[in-house]
Amino acid sequence: MTRSFAPATYPGLEGRAVLNTGGAKGIGYAMANAFARHGADLLLMDMDADALATAAKTLRRDFPHVRIETYAGSVTDEAAVEAACAACEEAFGRVDILLTNAGISMNRPSTELTLNEWRRAVDVNLTGTFICAQAAARRMIAQKDGVILNTASMWGLASSPGRAAYCASKAGVISLTEVLADEWAEHGIRVNAICPGYIRTALTDELIGKGTLDLARIETRTPQGRMGTPEEVAEMAVYLASDAAVFVTGHAHLSDGGFLVRTF
Repeated sequence: MTRSFAPATYPGLEGRAVLNTGGAKGIGYAMANAFARHGADLLLMDMDADALATAAKTLRRDFPHVRIETYAGSVTDEAAVEAACAACEEAFGRVDILLTNAGISMNRPSTELTLNEWRRAVDVNLTGTFICAQAAARRMIAQKDGVILNTASMWGLASSPGRAAYCASKAGVISLTEVLADEWAEHGIRVNAICPGYIRTALTDELIGKGTLDLARIETRTPQGRMGTPEEVAEMAVYLASDAAVFVTGHAHLSDGGFLVRTF
Protein backbone atom coordinates (compact mmCIF):
# COMPACT_ATOMS: atom_id res chain seq x y z
CA MET A 1 0.00 0.00 0.00
CA THR A 2 1.36 3.42 -0.96
CA ARG A 3 0.62 6.08 1.62
CA SER A 4 -0.21 9.59 0.47
CA PHE A 5 1.80 12.59 1.61
CA ALA A 6 0.58 13.98 4.92
CA PRO A 7 2.25 17.15 6.28
CA ALA A 8 3.14 17.03 9.97
CA THR A 9 3.53 19.75 12.57
CA TYR A 10 6.96 20.40 14.04
CA PRO A 11 7.80 22.36 17.21
CA GLY A 12 9.58 25.66 17.62
CA LEU A 13 9.09 27.27 14.22
CA GLU A 14 6.36 29.81 14.96
CA GLY A 15 7.73 33.35 14.90
CA ARG A 16 11.14 32.28 13.62
CA ALA A 17 12.77 34.52 10.98
CA VAL A 18 13.58 32.57 7.81
CA LEU A 19 15.78 33.81 4.95
CA ASN A 20 14.96 31.66 1.92
CA THR A 21 17.11 32.07 -1.20
CA GLY A 22 15.62 30.87 -4.46
CA GLY A 23 12.32 31.05 -2.62
CA ALA A 24 10.08 32.27 -5.43
CA LYS A 25 9.68 28.99 -7.32
CA GLY A 26 10.01 25.23 -7.18
CA ILE A 27 11.39 23.59 -4.05
CA GLY A 28 12.22 26.98 -2.54
CA TYR A 29 8.62 28.12 -2.82
CA ALA A 30 7.37 24.82 -1.38
CA MET A 31 9.64 25.43 1.60
CA ALA A 32 8.22 28.93 1.96
CA ASN A 33 4.74 27.44 2.16
CA ALA A 34 5.80 24.83 4.69
CA PHE A 35 7.47 27.34 7.01
CA ALA A 36 4.60 29.81 6.65
CA ARG A 37 2.21 27.01 7.61
CA HIS A 38 4.19 26.71 10.84
CA GLY A 39 3.92 30.45 11.51
CA ALA A 40 7.48 31.43 10.58
CA ASP A 41 8.18 34.87 9.11
CA LEU A 42 9.85 34.83 5.70
CA LEU A 43 12.20 36.93 3.63
CA LEU A 44 12.34 35.47 0.13
CA MET A 45 15.41 36.25 -1.97
CA ASP A 46 15.41 35.52 -5.69
CA MET A 47 16.74 36.99 -8.93
CA ASP A 48 13.29 36.91 -10.52
CA ALA A 49 11.53 40.02 -9.22
CA ASP A 50 8.22 39.16 -10.92
CA ALA A 51 8.19 35.65 -9.46
CA LEU A 52 9.04 37.11 -6.05
CA ALA A 53 6.08 39.47 -6.22
CA THR A 54 3.73 36.65 -7.22
CA ALA A 55 5.04 34.34 -4.50
CA ALA A 56 4.73 37.01 -1.82
CA LYS A 57 1.19 37.90 -2.88
CA THR A 58 0.09 34.26 -2.72
CA LEU A 59 1.75 33.63 0.64
CA ARG A 60 0.21 36.75 2.17
CA ARG A 61 -3.20 35.64 0.93
CA ASP A 62 -2.83 32.08 2.22
CA PHE A 63 -1.08 32.95 5.49
CA PRO A 64 -2.31 36.42 6.57
CA HIS A 65 -0.86 35.95 10.06
CA VAL A 66 2.70 35.57 8.69
CA ARG A 67 5.00 38.44 7.74
CA ILE A 68 6.43 38.11 4.22
CA GLU A 69 9.24 40.27 2.82
CA THR A 70 11.21 40.00 -0.44
CA TYR A 71 14.63 40.96 -1.76
CA ALA A 72 15.61 40.72 -5.43
CA GLY A 73 19.24 39.81 -5.94
CA SER A 74 21.78 37.12 -6.72
CA VAL A 75 23.43 34.85 -4.15
CA THR A 76 26.70 35.36 -6.05
CA ASP A 77 26.62 39.05 -5.12
CA GLU A 78 28.12 39.43 -1.64
CA ALA A 79 26.66 42.91 -1.21
CA ALA A 80 23.18 41.72 -2.19
CA VAL A 81 23.35 38.81 0.26
CA GLU A 82 24.49 41.12 3.04
CA ALA A 83 21.64 43.49 2.20
CA ALA A 84 19.12 40.63 2.28
CA CYS A 85 20.36 39.53 5.70
CA ALA A 86 20.15 43.13 6.93
CA ALA A 87 16.61 43.41 5.54
CA CYS A 88 15.63 40.21 7.36
CA GLU A 89 17.04 41.62 10.60
CA GLU A 90 15.29 44.93 10.09
CA ALA A 91 11.95 43.28 9.36
CA PHE A 92 12.01 40.51 11.97
CA GLY A 93 14.81 41.38 14.39
CA ARG A 94 16.87 38.25 13.64
CA VAL A 95 17.96 35.68 11.10
CA ASP A 96 17.03 32.37 12.71
CA ILE A 97 16.95 29.99 9.74
CA LEU A 98 18.73 30.13 6.39
CA LEU A 99 17.48 28.04 3.46
CA THR A 100 19.93 28.07 0.52
CA ASN A 101 17.65 26.99 -2.31
CA ALA A 102 19.13 29.17 -5.06
CA GLY A 103 20.88 27.00 -7.63
CA ILE A 104 21.14 26.11 -11.29
CA SER A 105 21.42 22.90 -13.28
CA MET A 106 24.23 22.28 -15.74
CA ASN A 107 23.92 19.32 -18.11
CA ARG A 108 26.52 19.07 -20.87
CA PRO A 109 29.09 16.50 -22.02
CA SER A 110 32.34 17.25 -20.24
CA THR A 111 34.31 17.75 -23.45
CA GLU A 112 31.79 20.40 -24.50
CA LEU A 113 31.43 22.14 -21.13
CA THR A 114 32.81 25.65 -21.38
CA LEU A 115 34.84 27.23 -18.62
CA ASN A 116 32.17 29.91 -18.23
CA GLU A 117 29.50 27.22 -17.75
CA TRP A 118 31.69 25.46 -15.19
CA ARG A 119 32.31 28.70 -13.32
CA ARG A 120 28.63 29.64 -13.42
CA ALA A 121 27.57 26.34 -11.81
CA VAL A 122 30.24 26.59 -9.12
CA ASP A 123 29.57 30.29 -8.51
CA VAL A 124 25.83 29.87 -7.99
CA ASN A 125 25.61 26.43 -6.41
CA LEU A 126 28.70 26.40 -4.21
CA THR A 127 30.10 29.90 -3.80
CA GLY A 128 26.60 31.36 -3.47
CA THR A 129 25.84 28.88 -0.71
CA PHE A 130 29.02 29.85 1.13
CA ILE A 131 28.35 33.59 0.79
CA CYS A 132 24.85 33.15 2.24
CA ALA A 133 25.95 30.82 5.03
CA GLN A 134 28.78 33.12 6.06
CA ALA A 135 26.58 36.22 6.15
CA ALA A 136 23.85 34.45 8.13
CA ALA A 137 26.28 32.77 10.52
CA ARG A 138 27.86 36.06 11.54
CA ARG A 139 24.45 37.03 12.89
CA MET A 140 23.65 33.60 14.30
CA ILE A 141 26.94 33.51 16.21
CA ALA A 142 25.96 36.75 17.94
CA GLN A 143 22.57 35.19 18.76
CA LYS A 144 24.20 31.88 19.83
CA ASP A 145 21.49 30.10 17.86
CA GLY A 146 20.56 29.31 14.27
CA VAL A 147 19.86 26.72 11.62
CA ILE A 148 21.30 26.54 8.10
CA LEU A 149 19.85 24.13 5.55
CA ASN A 150 21.75 23.87 2.28
CA THR A 151 19.92 22.37 -0.68
CA ALA A 152 22.41 20.07 -2.39
CA SER A 153 21.36 17.11 -4.56
CA MET A 154 21.56 13.34 -4.73
CA TRP A 155 24.09 14.09 -7.50
CA GLY A 156 26.35 15.53 -4.82
CA LEU A 157 26.57 12.00 -3.43
CA ALA A 158 26.81 10.11 -6.73
CA SER A 159 28.01 10.64 -10.28
CA SER A 160 26.06 11.13 -13.48
CA PRO A 161 27.47 11.50 -17.01
CA GLY A 162 27.10 14.94 -18.49
CA ARG A 163 26.83 16.59 -15.09
CA ALA A 164 30.47 17.28 -14.17
CA ALA A 165 29.91 20.87 -13.06
CA TYR A 166 26.62 20.12 -11.32
CA CYS A 167 27.89 17.04 -9.46
CA ALA A 168 31.10 18.77 -8.41
CA SER A 169 29.30 21.89 -7.17
CA LYS A 170 26.71 19.93 -5.20
CA ALA A 171 29.37 17.61 -3.73
CA GLY A 172 31.10 20.79 -2.64
CA VAL A 173 27.91 21.96 -0.92
CA ILE A 174 27.80 18.72 1.06
CA SER A 175 31.45 18.99 2.08
CA LEU A 176 30.96 22.65 3.00
CA THR A 177 27.95 21.69 5.10
CA GLU A 178 30.05 19.20 7.09
CA VAL A 179 32.83 21.73 7.72
CA LEU A 180 30.46 24.49 8.81
CA ALA A 181 28.48 22.16 11.07
CA ASP A 182 31.69 21.21 12.87
CA GLU A 183 33.03 24.76 13.03
CA TRP A 184 29.84 26.48 14.16
CA ALA A 185 28.33 23.90 16.54
CA GLU A 186 30.01 25.62 19.50
CA HIS A 187 27.97 28.72 18.65
CA GLY A 188 24.63 26.89 18.76
CA ILE A 189 24.29 26.66 14.97
CA ARG A 190 23.16 23.49 13.22
CA VAL A 191 24.03 22.98 9.55
CA ASN A 192 22.57 20.23 7.36
CA ALA A 193 22.22 19.50 3.66
CA ILE A 194 19.09 18.31 1.89
CA CYS A 195 19.70 16.15 -1.18
CA PRO A 196 16.64 15.89 -3.42
CA GLY A 197 16.40 13.26 -6.11
CA TYR A 198 14.20 13.73 -9.16
CA ILE A 199 11.47 16.15 -8.07
CA ARG A 200 8.45 17.09 -10.20
CA THR A 201 8.70 20.84 -10.73
CA ALA A 202 7.90 23.19 -13.61
CA LEU A 203 11.53 22.87 -14.69
CA THR A 204 11.51 19.06 -14.77
CA ASP A 205 8.15 19.10 -16.58
CA GLU A 206 9.74 21.34 -19.21
CA LEU A 207 12.74 19.00 -19.55
CA ILE A 208 10.43 15.99 -19.83
CA GLY A 209 8.47 17.78 -22.54
CA LYS A 210 11.68 18.49 -24.47
CA GLY A 211 12.84 14.90 -24.14
CA THR A 212 15.86 15.90 -22.05
CA LEU A 213 14.57 13.84 -19.13
CA ASP A 214 13.15 10.35 -19.65
CA LEU A 215 10.27 10.11 -17.17
CA ALA A 216 9.68 6.39 -17.75
CA ARG A 217 13.34 5.59 -17.11
CA ILE A 218 13.38 7.67 -13.93
CA GLU A 219 10.26 5.94 -12.63
CA THR A 220 11.68 2.50 -13.43
CA ARG A 221 15.00 3.29 -11.75
CA THR A 222 13.32 4.72 -8.61
CA PRO A 223 12.21 1.99 -6.16
CA GLN A 224 9.11 4.00 -5.24
CA GLY A 225 8.25 4.18 -8.93
CA ARG A 226 7.74 7.94 -9.21
CA MET A 227 9.33 11.36 -8.95
CA GLY A 228 9.05 13.25 -5.69
CA THR A 229 7.16 16.47 -5.04
CA PRO A 230 8.51 19.81 -3.79
CA GLU A 231 6.22 19.51 -0.77
CA GLU A 232 7.90 16.24 0.26
CA VAL A 233 11.32 17.90 0.17
CA ALA A 234 9.96 20.88 2.11
CA GLU A 235 8.72 18.53 4.81
CA MET A 236 12.29 17.39 5.41
CA ALA A 237 13.34 21.03 5.72
CA VAL A 238 10.80 21.95 8.39
CA TYR A 239 11.74 18.84 10.37
CA LEU A 240 15.48 19.60 10.20
CA ALA A 241 14.91 23.24 11.15
CA SER A 242 12.63 22.37 14.04
CA ASP A 243 13.35 21.52 17.66
CA ALA A 244 12.56 17.90 16.82
CA ALA A 245 15.96 17.72 15.09
CA VAL A 246 17.93 19.58 17.74
CA PHE A 247 20.66 16.88 17.85
CA VAL A 248 20.95 16.54 14.06
CA THR A 249 23.79 18.40 12.35
CA GLY A 250 26.49 17.93 9.74
CA HIS A 251 24.70 15.42 7.52
CA ALA A 252 23.41 15.09 3.95
CA HIS A 253 19.78 13.95 4.00
CA LEU A 254 18.45 12.22 0.88
CA SER A 255 14.91 12.58 -0.42
CA ASP A 256 15.12 10.46 -3.57
CA GLY A 257 12.54 7.67 -3.32
CA GLY A 258 15.42 5.18 -3.03
CA PHE A 259 17.00 6.16 -6.37
CA LEU A 260 20.60 5.80 -5.19
CA VAL A 261 20.16 2.37 -3.64
CA ARG A 262 19.15 0.79 -6.94
CA THR A 263 22.21 -0.11 -9.00
CA PHE A 264 20.73 -1.20 -12.32
